[in-house]
Amino acid sequence: MKKIIKLLPIALIAIVLTSCSSVKVAADYDKAVDFNNYKTFAFFKSGIDKAEISDLDKRRILRAIEAELLAKGYTKSENPDLLVSIFTKSNQRVDIYNNSWGAGAWGWGGPRWGWGWNSGSNVTTSTQGLLFVDLIDANKKELVWQGQGSGYLSKNMDEKEERIKEFVAKIMEKYPPGMEK
Repeated sequence: MKKIIKLLPIALIAIVLTSCSSVKVAADYDKAVDFNNYKTFAFFKSGIDKAEISDLDKRRILRAIEAELLAKGYTKSENPDLLVSIFTKSNQRVDIYNNSWGAGAWGWGGPRWGWGWNSGSNVTTSTQGLLFVDLIDANKKELVWQGQGSGYLSKNMDEKEERIKEFVAKIMEKYPPGMEK
């Protein structure tokens, strides 16, 4: 029984950490558009400039998007069929765990020491990021496809770069519509 009690917090932490590693994605698009007509792309600078993230992270995201589109057979062009824009948002998440097993004071009529539930709190914070990738018909200037990814971000530079690549890859799996894996 003592082993189970000791391993329970470790198991819970492992579950939380593995659940945080996934990226949740969704996509929406104009069903009237024939996506086979798009062959070239360029970045929509005025849209990208509005994204409220560091220039370093913008470049990481744009490099990842460019790599995904090139892998799908698109060509970067000065006269593109598609314009690519991004929008980002982040939320700080604070988790407070109030119950833990251990030694502490409890009882009626004054403090009594013993084993039992302790009211000690454990506070953790994490940042959840949201990335939108917009594909705009360059001729009509209309949004034709939007991919969205959400998940937890890292402050570690190497982990952040890999996480951004993962976000973009998962989002771009949804493009073009009907071709998802």
